[in-house]
Amino acid sequence: MSYRNGREKYGDDRNDSRREDDRRKAPEPRYRQVKSPATVEDQIEKLLSRGCIIEDMDHAVCALSNINYYRLAHYFAIFLETKSKYREGTSFEVVMHIYDFDRLLRSLLLLALEEVEITMRANISNYHALKYGALGYLNESSFDTRHNHKAFLKKLDRMIENNTGEQLVTHHMKKYGGAFPLWVIMELFSFGALNTFYSDMKIEDKRAIAEAAFDMPYRCVENWLNCLSELRNQCAHYNRLYANNLSSVPKQPPDMQRNMSNTLFDYIIVLKKLYPRSDVWNTAFAAKLTLLIAEYREVIDLSYIGFPENWEDILIDK
Repeated sequence: MSYRNGREKYGDDRNDSRREDDRRKAPEPRYRQVKSPATVEDQIEKLLSRGCIIEDMDHAVCALSNINYYRLAHYFAIFLETKSKYREGTSFEVVMHIYDFDRLLRSLLLLALEEVEITMRANISNYHALKYGALGYLNESSFDTRHNHKAFLKKLDRMIENNTGEQLVTHHMKKYGGAFPLWVIMELFSFGALNTFYSDMKIEDKRAIAEAAFDMPYRCVENWLNCLSELRNQCAHYNRLYANNLSSVPKQPPDMQRNMSNTLFDYIIVLKKLYPRSDVWNTAFAAKLTLLIAEYREVIDLSYIGFPENWEDILIDK
């Protein structure tokens, strides 16, 4: 065996050594300077230096030990007068009450969003399967021309792969060779995937579902699903809703004389429009929302989430 062949087969030790030297000499990645970590005591000192009033120091220590300072900073930011100074009278206890209100509000919204998501799964899968067949969703022709079917099928594969331990997946893999009827595979859909599926349907199909299930124009339903998908993501990731507008403006309902905006209140209007039953909405959501607001009324400002003075007249069906 020639030296050349031996070097190709086993590698050149000298080159390997040079490469190792190069790796050792490689410069460390350059990062911008970041803030140093701070102890709970440091965090409290920062709050005090900015004018925050802390009446119960033990409560503050406990809160900051269990909730990331960076997360709470989003709530303290509401009270900033300048970059490093809070408005006069800013209280740690008040900020924590607002934090708790926001947390409970997210939980309440998630329950209502769950009802809308399940209702939409049923309406979309029933309609599509009856018209195109149980596996019709695997056929590109059952969607609008803008639908990216290859990307859709890859997403379905990832859903199945990520849920291999679920009973519905193992059952259909064993008994049906991996053939999933639409009403089954849709149980794996996220709210965002459900929103995309509806958006990619043919216009006549979207119109039929929107009119039959909600008595609304399909363009409204399509837009509202997109808005609620964003709202669900905000709630699921524990993001601040109080004093924080969302990115999209919902389409105005045809039966409502109101200029819609990207406030939380208008997203709740959309949630109400897609909620399955108005009587359940009143008891399961609106009544609980009323109690939550009453409990925190002394520390919250409803205008920070877009609520008008007559919000109960709009959200509660008499």
